[in-house]
Amino acid sequence: MTTEQIAKVQAYLIKRFGGQNITLRPRKVADSVEVYLDDEILGLLYIDDEDADDISYDLNISILQQDLDEMKA
Repeated sequence: MTTEQIAKVQAYLIKRFGGQNITLRPRKVADSVEVYLDDEILGLLYIDDEDADDISYDLNISILQQDLDEMKA
């Protein structure tokens, strides 16, 4: 993903989810970035740009059972 694409998607996620603490951080592979809320990784965001006229992004959020169990306390 380009720096411009990362900035656009980050701005969209901040606006959509209403949180200024969402950041996207590049990875060593060019097809995805890490998505963080504050300093905690939420998941990965992939770009699908096989068709240059129809680019889309896929957000995969990981939720650990341990995190759910901690919410009960």
